[in-house]
Amino acid sequence: MQALVLAGGEGTRLRPLTLTVPKPVLPLAGRPFLTFMLDWLRRHGVDDVLLSCGFLSRRVEEVLGDEHAGIRLRYVHEDEPLGTAGPVRLACDEGLLGERVIVLNGDVLNDIDLSAQLRQHEATGAQATLALVAVDDTSSYGVVPTDADLRVEAFLEKAPGPAPTNRINAGAYVLERSVVELIPPGRAVSFERDIFPGLVGEGLYGFLAEGYWIDIGTPERYLEATYDLLAGVVESTLPPRDETGSLVYEPSVTAGARIGPQSVVGPRSTIGAEAAVERSVLHAGVTVGERARIVASVVGEGARIGAGARVGPDCVIGAGAVVAPGEVVEPGERVEAGA
Repeated sequence: MQALVLAGGEGTRLRPLTLTVPKPVLPLAGRPFLTFMLDWLRRHGVDDVLLSCGFLSRRVEEVLGDEHAGIRLRYVHEDEPLGTAGPVRLACDEGLLGERVIVLNGDVLNDIDLSAQLRQHEATGAQATLALVAVDDTSSYGVVPTDADLRVEAFLEKAPGPAPTNRINAGAYVLERSVVELIPPGRAVSFERDIFPGLVGEGLYGFLAEGYWIDIGTPERYLEATYDLLAGVVESTLPPRDETGSLVYEPSVTAGARIGPQSVVGPRSTIGAEAAVERSVLHAGVTVGERARIVASVVGEGARIGAGARVGPDCVIGAGAVVAPGEVVEPGERVEAGA
């Protein structure tokens, strides 16, 4: 079974973390993010994954290689952004696609029942089946109403006011080759704007997905997903957490520091005596000085937080940045990589 993961975006909403690290391999709970998606796909029988990469694409390939847990990994390189549908046509034109493919947005952590989606797709004889998830607030999303037989009726872009459904596009599609061939070659194309609306009434179905689903595209949701992984809300193969619900990766030095609750300390990090890391994520090689305090924030690889400094909440410190001793990084502030 084959899947194609759309992983070519620059991750602009996660900057400065993604200025030096492509979002698909940004550490999430200490692991490259896409490995969680690959594990999920493996649980549902997928054994061949194409990764469509653009920004810092070679770095993605270096980190993930050509195999993960028995899944073959291959790469489609976008020389320029091709939207959500263009990379699928590119993979087809390069002779990499079979008769059916699962297409996935590469910035989602979920445990929806992909096997059930595939079964429904086959039972209805659909050309395309889109996973739809329920959200409490639809104002930031387009909504996708369906009829009683789960046929998609429309794509309604985000707008204020009441929506006809709370079901939104979850970014997980089962597509037949007939849909791929509708995508114009050689240019940027959007499934949501250019392809799916023309399939309404022509074999386009929704699958009412249940389970965990989150788009990790902002620092706030990145932290929320981290907390959920640490708490076991979503299935994973993470190592056991300590009594505070935290993960400290070796080799790290944390003696005399207070780590937790729900924090991640990446490998090769040093946390000074009497420092505190609370509900925060530190990537690899971070140095935190004595008596510093980091709250509900993300600190990029190789950054240095000086003695007695205060960071957070909701701060993002880029890779290699330095926060001087005693400095205060105000809530919500972002410190650029290397600053």
